Amino acid sequence: MGRKKISLIGGGQIGGNLALIAAQKELGDIVIFDIPQSEGMVKGKALDIMQLRPHDGYDSNIIGTSNYSDIEGSDVIIITAGIPRKPGMDREDLMSINLGIMKDVAKNVKKYAPNAFVIVISNPLDAMVYAFYKVSGFNKNKVIGMAGALDSGRFRAFIAMETGYSVQDVTCMVLGGHGDSMVPISRLATIGGVPVSDLISEERLKEIEERTKFAGGELVKLFGNGSAFYAPAQCAIEMAESYLKDKKRVIPSAALCEGEFDINGYFIGVPTVIGSNGIEKILEFDLTEEEKNALNNTLDAVKKTVSETKL
Repeated sequence: MGRKKISLIGGGQIGGNLALIAAQKELGDIVIFDIPQSEGMVKGKALDIMQLRPHDGYDSNIIGTSNYSDIEGSDVIIITAGIPRKPGMDREDLMSINLGIMKDVAKNVKKYAPNAFVIVISNPLDAMVYAFYKVSGFNKNKVIGMAGALDSGRFRAFIAMETGYSVQDVTCMVLGGHGDSMVPISRLATIGGVPVSDLISEERLKEIEERTKFAGGELVKLFGNGSAFYAPAQCAIEMAESYLKDKKRVIPSAALCEGEFDINGYFIGVPTVIGSNGIEKILEFDLTEEEKNALNNTLDAVKKTVSETKL
């Protein structure tokens, strides 16, 4: 049995980091795809990572290409294609440009890698993953959006930074859309099993929730031109690894809900079990009235963005 094959559609900042992390974890051979104008750039990144192999001790093969046929037979596809956010833009401002790109990607992935597990990172995430699903015709368990993993990771990081305790022992979750209306579920957050509410004041916890909601925008302002790339890449690789190794990780992700949390027909951030069958289960749990209202609010934002795809 040969190695697994992972294809990265989009060779920018996230794409390059995806390739590096996937290679270091030896998840399989890697293809970095981008448009012809960027072919030299992705070939250069691939060659650079290949030359890192003797020092890091992995044997994955990495190539760069602008030919979609090179993704043929991929086990996992991770899509970052599209323009990044710039200062003053929200994720929805990206819609018109990135939707056209996503439609083209979906058609080619369907043609060359119809059995792949597809992880979408491109923004506006909730609409882009929906667009891929509609255009490709893939089964719902094989299409997922990387959103909640990143948002929950940011929440975990901020809690660890606030308390000074190890981030490894922080457990928390963010539900809803990948935008400013996301819903951090603070009442379930723990550090080593101890409720965070016993360790951080209610007022300070609210401030951390707000910082989590706007964490992407905070980075966009700091970068000046571009958006996050290290953390998003790591999150997507966690999802890919859970699929390839059948780990059954529970990762908050944008999955197609069909009745879960009283949501129908939309991709939205929920706790998902990722195994060799893709999205194997959405884990439901009881929400408070306040959380239900917040989830309905974020669902309205997702519906608005998705409606703009006209799919």
